[in-house]
Amino acid sequence: MDKDALLDYEYPDLDPLPSKIETETIPPCDPTADDMLYHICITAISLVIMLILAILARRTKVGKRQKGLPGLLSPVNFLDHTQHKGLAVAVFGVLLCKLWGLLVSPNPLPFTTDSTNKQNWVILGVFYYPALYYPLLACGTLHNKVGYVLGSLLSWTHFGVLVWQKIDCPKTPLIHKHYSLFSSLPQIACLAFLSFQYPLLLFKGFKGPERTNATEDLSSSYYKDYVKNIFYDKKPSKVSTSSTDKPKLLQRVTEAVRSYIYTPEEAFRFPLKLAISCVVSFITLYQMGLVLISAVVPTMQKVRFGVDEDIANVLAGFQIILSPDKKEVVRIVVYYMWCVEVCYISAMTLSCLVNLVLLMRSMVLHRSNLKGLYRGDVYNVYNCQRSIRASRPALVCWMGYTSFTAAHICIGMIIQTLVFFICLLIAVFLIIIPILHRQNLILFQILLSMWPFWLMILLAVVLQHITARFCFIKKTAGTRDLNNRGNLFLLTYLLFPVNVLIGVLLAVWRMIITALFNIVHMGRMDISLLNRNVEAFDPAYRCYAHYLKIEVSQSHPVMKAFCGMLLQSLDQESKAAQSSRDAEEGIQLVQQEKKLHKVSSTKRAQMHWQLLYTLVNNPSLVGTRKHFQLQTADNFLNGSLNRNSKQGSKKEGIPKEAEAAVNN
Repeated sequence: MDKDALLDYEYPDLDPLPSKIETETIPPCDPTADDMLYHICITAISLVIMLILAILARRTKVGKRQKGLPGLLSPVNFLDHTQHKGLAVAVFGVLLCKLWGLLVSPNPLPFTTDSTNKQNWVILGVFYYPALYYPLLACGTLHNKVGYVLGSLLSWTHFGVLVWQKIDCPKTPLIHKHYSLFSSLPQIACLAFLSFQYPLLLFKGFKGPERTNATEDLSSSYYKDYVKNIFYDKKPSKVSTSSTDKPKLLQRVTEAVRSYIYTPEEAFRFPLKLAISCVVSFITLYQMGLVLISAVVPTMQKVRFGVDEDIANVLAGFQIILSPDKKEVVRIVVYYMWCVEVCYISAMTLSCLVNLVLLMRSMVLHRSNLKGLYRGDVYNVYNCQRSIRASRPALVCWMGYTSFTAAHICIGMIIQTLVFFICLLIAVFLIIIPILHRQNLILFQILLSMWPFWLMILLAVVLQHITARFCFIKKTAGTRDLNNRGNLFLLTYLLFPVNVLIGVLLAVWRMIITALFNIVHMGRMDISLLNRNVEAFDPAYRCYAHYLKIEVSQSHPVMKAFCGMLLQSLDQESKAAQSSRDAEEGIQLVQQEKKLHKVSSTKRAQMHWQLLYTLVNNPSLVGTRKHFQLQTADNFLNGSLNRNSKQGSKKEGIPKEAEAAVNN
């Protein structure tokens, strides 16, 4: 390489040349609040709190003449859309941060420092940490003041000790000196929220009555508001078919951007599992990005600052001579390594931004799919006929949906960062740097040497489009038809070899687009990466489809609104019956009983009409009726009654009725 050519490069100011940096040795730090002692104490405190909650739960159940402790064993109702979601979301966030540290830390459990059997300790820690943080969620189960007090004390303890430990030991030798501090920020935020939320619930408990009713979900006004919104929903205006009413480019771009922005709606609430999944996805994205930065960038910086004049001898051994001046060789190598570092950071940042945008888009699509299934529009959501009912695989997928989401984001972000990094390296070293310095234009030289081929491809494509536009298509009476068919067939035959070459380019482009699309959407489970006909073989989308079945079949707002109305009517009838028992005897009692029967029959008729209207507008609820559960699966089509099977059952029922009449 000539000296004049080397002068064209503009490298960073590296005078004096970078010297070898001394690696900072971070000694192991032992905080004042010993981790082993803290876990022993907090485990004992958690057991005591669980015993207190068990006693309170048993008293509550005995007061209601119920047996067992179902409320305590179920810390949160995941199918209740009306409850406060903050407690469950925060506890899941804390648990995810601890499980993340469990995989990264050399000592998974604080009770031992044995690193030889790390796999066994990790397996034990997977069950230990959910049990440790279970009381944080169980304290809000009973909805009473004692539970809120215990939850406040427990959350304050976790939060205070964690902050104390991070202040004592801000630097640790794990991955990077500040990795442990930054990785604990989501955990500190979740514990701070719990430390604030439990006292707030306690304060609200002092101001208002305690809500311990198991049917609190059904008595909520959310489901009634949802039904009212369906009844009073305005019909869409008729869309004009004229060409002047087509949306403009700016309007289409605005609508496309809005489709990626989630805006809350008054008559719709996200299910608890989806809310937890969104927060878990965000924390996973943060933790994965922190690992990718902390584990790679400091190492690349050490290598870049450690380059000296010996690198010229190493390159000369591979017959690579960048410059006769060794200092110039150092500048070139450092400059290229700095470009590699920038490409990696840009790739990781791009991966984070892409996943954030797709997470927002997923929230919009979740709401659209749920509202569609609530309306019974199964085909547009699944593109096939499916029964919306609980099943064994559906329940398994529903239980693991949140965990599967976090795992897919981890794998997807690693693959995205790697692919984006390779693409940026190719763009920087083969396109950008050669153009800026006007040297080593290898890629452009290859493309320029093939200019006859590209010119032939371009002319063939342009020729086909122009002839198709002006020669082979004619407009007559507002319709389009083929013209000059003989010339069309001749041109098709003559361009066959050229179209083969064009097809090769299209195949390569198709492979690139398909690979990039699947890599970008790897972290999303709400869309299938396969064709709609074979999307059942996509395990992630199959899990999401089964998850929607459980949510819709068990938490349908119209169904819960109807059940709430039934419970309310039963309460009114029981109160009316109690008042009639306390009335005076005689004729007045008889008259009141007659009026009571008349009123109850009227209400019964109203409920029947309401039931009929609900089932007509929501055919997917027909299968949940008690007398329909005895029917076979062939009698239902997409959640609604199959007319053919219904007629068959009527025909079969005629001889049975005749036989009964003969016996009578």
